[in-house]
Amino acid sequence: MSLSPSTPAIEVSRLVKTYGGVTAVNDITFSVSRGEIVGFLGPNGAGKSTTMRILTGYLPATSGTVRIGGISVATQPHEIKRRIGYMPENNPLPEDMRVSEYMYFRGRLKEVPRRKLGPRIDEVLEICDLKRVRHKIIGQLSKGYRQRVGIAEAILAEPPVIIMDEPTIGLDPHQILIVRDLIGSLRGRMTVIISSHILPEIEVTCDRVLIINQGRVVAQGTPADLRREIFGHSSYELQVAGDIGALPAVLGEIDPTLRIASQGEPDAGGFRHLRLNTDREDELGETLLRTLLAQNLRVRALSRTHPTLEDVFLAATRRSWDAVIPTAPPPAARTDNEGANGQS
Repeated sequence: MSLSPSTPAIEVSRLVKTYGGVTAVNDITFSVSRGEIVGFLGPNGAGKSTTMRILTGYLPATSGTVRIGGISVATQPHEIKRRIGYMPENNPLPEDMRVSEYMYFRGRLKEVPRRKLGPRIDEVLEICDLKRVRHKIIGQLSKGYRQRVGIAEAILAEPPVIIMDEPTIGLDPHQILIVRDLIGSLRGRMTVIISSHILPEIEVTCDRVLIINQGRVVAQGTPADLRREIFGHSSYELQVAGDIGALPAVLGEIDPTLRIASQGEPDAGGFRHLRLNTDREDELGETLLRTLLAQNLRVRALSRTHPTLEDVFLAATRRSWDAVIPTAPPPAARTDNEGANGQS
């Protein structure tokens, strides 16, 4: 069943989950649009897997609401399972079934009509590059192929929403690239939410990211939006030689917010490494280079740098820790509680 274009694929409002008095998910609210690919990030124990299990109906919430395509997960869990393809972390695949047998078995459980199931299995195996192993026993497959079998099973019934928990865990770089391209091919056709610790893959694959820490959403938006929100400036790396005494005034003429953030000592060739910051988002590199050369400065290198998603992630989670330091228990005690109560 397809979603109305005006209905968010996933709506989460004031979601709370507690385990024995310990809060794993603490008042989370977010939505995911139809056809969007969203990365769900957070350190271990942040509440990611707990949230994903609640989204899929595998785990009840303590309070709050979750809707998939406008349908309540709490009141219509069976209907929700028809609308979701779920790939959990360490996907429990049957070791003794052949790939094609498993796909047929799962297709029947997912109520794919018998007349459509054969062609759909062929299509999914083609999409996931599994045709060459369709007759192999799953237990004999490599980790990369097993992950692709899990993805194939998740998309088999063409659900409008796909939820994947660490789909690239344990894969080598080549396998990660294949899975990344596979997930990217779902953009616009299915809504995908992915939990992963491989941040460069999330940045390349996802339209938007949600960062969670201590059970709360601490940042959300596109990687570019989060860079602006958290760091608030653009940076340039410069290697320059010559008299830089007048450089601050020269930079101010290019842009009043352009300033020297740090500078190193001259090397053997007389070149210093400078980092320049500016509040402007538009490209200043060409203007900066012309101005420096006009001042008889020698420029060996000039490049614009962008904080990575890893930088954004670390800054956002650090900011959230700093916000609760006055009242939070010591990190060691919090970690022990999380481990004892199964948060992830």
